[in-house]
Amino acid sequence: MGLADWPGKSAAGPEQVEHLAVHHMLDVSAVAECLIGPFGFDRPLREALVLLVALHDLVKISDSFRRMLREDIPQSFRHWELTEALLLELDPALAAHLRGDPWHRQTLYAAVAGHHGRPSKRNMGGLEWSGRRPRDYRLALEAVGSGLDDARAAVMAFCALFPEASLDGLSDDRTIALSWWLPGFCTVADWIGSNTDLLRPPTSCPALPDYRAKAREAARTAVAGAGLASGRARDIRLFDFKLRPMQASCAEVPLTDGPTLAVIEDETGAGKTEAALILAQRMLLAGKGRGLFFALPTMATADAMFRRAAETVGRLFDRQTTLTLAHGRAGLSVDFRDILKGGPRGEDEATCSDWLAESRRRALLADVGVGTIDQALLSVLPVKFQALRHFGLSSKILIVDEVHELGEPYIGAELEALLRMHRAAGGSAILLTATLPMAQRARLLSIYGGASDSPAYPALTVAGGTTMTGLRRDTGPGKGAVRIEQLSRPDEAVEVLSEWAGKGAACVWVRNAVDDAIAAVVMLREKGIAAHLLHARFALSDRKRIEAEVLARAGKEGQGREGFVLVGTQVLESSLDLDFDVMVSDLAPMAALIQRAGRLWRHMDRRPAASRPVPAPVLHVLSPDPAQVADAHWLHGTIDRGAWVYPVADQWRTADVLFRAGRIEAPSGLRALIEAVHGEEAGPVPEALLEAEVTAEGKGAAARGHAAQNIVDLAAGYRAGGQANDDARYPTRLGEAQRVLVLARRETSGLRAWADEAGPEAWPLSEVSARLSRLDALPLPDQSAPEIVAVTRDWPEWKRAEYHLCPVAEDGTICAGLRYEEEYGLIFQSLA
Repeated sequence: MGLADWPGKSAAGPEQVEHLAVHHMLDVSAVAECLIGPFGFDRPLREALVLLVALHDLVKISDSFRRMLREDIPQSFRHWELTEALLLELDPALAAHLRGDPWHRQTLYAAVAGHHGRPSKRNMGGLEWSGRRPRDYRLALEAVGSGLDDARAAVMAFCALFPEASLDGLSDDRTIALSWWLPGFCTVADWIGSNTDLLRPPTSCPALPDYRAKAREAARTAVAGAGLASGRARDIRLFDFKLRPMQASCAEVPLTDGPTLAVIEDETGAGKTEAALILAQRMLLAGKGRGLFFALPTMATADAMFRRAAETVGRLFDRQTTLTLAHGRAGLSVDFRDILKGGPRGEDEATCSDWLAESRRRALLADVGVGTIDQALLSVLPVKFQALRHFGLSSKILIVDEVHELGEPYIGAELEALLRMHRAAGGSAILLTATLPMAQRARLLSIYGGASDSPAYPALTVAGGTTMTGLRRDTGPGKGAVRIEQLSRPDEAVEVLSEWAGKGAACVWVRNAVDDAIAAVVMLREKGIAAHLLHARFALSDRKRIEAEVLARAGKEGQGREGFVLVGTQVLESSLDLDFDVMVSDLAPMAALIQRAGRLWRHMDRRPAASRPVPAPVLHVLSPDPAQVADAHWLHGTIDRGAWVYPVADQWRTADVLFRAGRIEAPSGLRALIEAVHGEEAGPVPEALLEAEVTAEGKGAAARGHAAQNIVDLAAGYRAGGQANDDARYPTRLGEAQRVLVLARRETSGLRAWADEAGPEAWPLSEVSARLSRLDALPLPDQSAPEIVAVTRDWPEWKRAEYHLCPVAEDGTICAGLRYEEEYGLIFQSLA
């Protein structure tokens, strides 16, 4: 036999020919050559890595694979498991060419074999195994059968194509880091290299060097078509406005050598996003990455950032920039769909290839990605294609916005692991925050070898480098200090909002819980106030409609804001750029209150003090007296369900500190307020709250322990430290389980989606989520009902298990205890 006897892919049609294994391997190596250039490897290592990628499907030269392809006989081993065994068996030939340490070779063999999203868990023994080989190894070679000699010939032929390949000089740490990077790199090369429209099987059997030359030409076209052809960063001015203090600092701060971490701390509305883009562009020009990924806390904040990024990032590179949105509902973003379907665009506008848009995993490969932090955190959890996500991020400047929202113990531990892994791969990062406690900042800086105990605020800190403080203030109009006034009862909040709305003020009440927000709107409407409502328990179509209405009235360019009243939950803290004259807020931890206050008197350049119907900005805080604490239920008499949302100790400290201070002075006074509640020197709480605080601390410690168990073992390398489990088994966040309801309307022809949308988006836009524990206590509609089965029969099995289709009656009833209304959202009612 010979290399021409081993097919790698079936014929595409009856008149087509099989694609030989060695030709497919050369296709993938040609793609790898196109992709690897910007990563800065020296030539010997670069050639060695591309050679290993070329050998990723070596075991297609085997009896087992050929029988599967031609005779449809199932394989007893997955083919990547056989590849690892075959590479170990043929190591003497590879060792003569690649050299290097045996353990390094073995580690990289396992990495490249794991290109289907998971490492092998078969016992192959390893290169230094002595005695009789493990059973898995022996069975694997039996499956290779008569292909062994031809596989050896293929190895020798491929080595000749990469004469400079060498693993000499690799350290153990570098090898481990590469073991996490290489599987994802190989996956991408394999996916693109399998494009048989461009990389077609030849009708004859050319010599390998001749085939390789044609494959290289086709690979360049395929990589460009996928949207992965690397461009160079452009040294141009990104913004034509006068830079604000933090933005000017980011344009000047010295960068450290190697991977760099910068922390931008400034008040809400200070232009941190633009500052980060200025700094990221400088990092790109310094060779610290070849793209960006913006990681946001929620889908709503990611959508908002995508809109902003689309206006700017197209100018970053010397070719058309690819831009993607990465989260579970990206396909429902009108802005993202516009980019996908917009056709040819100008050279300074971002675009997105169909290939990149096909999955959230691929979205991390674009020049610029915007998504939830969850998409980045999956790169450090033992889930399938974890290494692909890591590879996608490895060449990016990672920009994490609202990083103060990631301080909860579980997600905080994940973020630290993400930064450690990113740095090990040579990646740089920028963290944005308004309210980051100093202790958390210190932990994050230490990952990049930095430290800072400076209490100055605002501040720009480069780990191991310069800290810029004393930033000059803008000369434009400011809102000044925000005065704090305590309200003791919800009806007092209603009176404040009624009074000022009657005088033409745009007003908002931020509540901690959805049920409380609904109750507040009912109270306001009973007073004759046409209050609007926004929370997370609306069907997505209704939420998007309401968000658009709210932005049109109270947004940056809002019109008709006079007398406008909105009641909302935490979705108002960061996802929407809103500006109110009057604000009431339920008591919340200091960091959250500062974020909320950032929506009060926000756009002073457009709406200076003299134009507002209120003489000064005031944050009215609904809270009991912190000097009167009888028991652990101190909050419950004033705030209903919202009293359970945050740790009561943080709530009490916030009330105690804030009411004594009487004001929020931004930016100069923010650090002291944050540290007094969230810092390591925070004061003691009343004895009645001690048990609740200890319980909360215990839950935090347990959450960090849970994270430590879930995060991949970076030091162990990909084969030992990686897994390939379902994402749901390794959540990116802890919290109460949610169930998704899919709402439907009854018509004579059957059920139709709640959303008034045409096309496939109608059903996803009809989804709403709520706590599983509350929903499971209700008699939800029977999913075996014929009208429901008519819709769900085509759903995948996982979706039928996790989602619930719910017809909504004309009066809003879903079942006893549950209703849905367009103006109120999902409403739980007492069954008593």
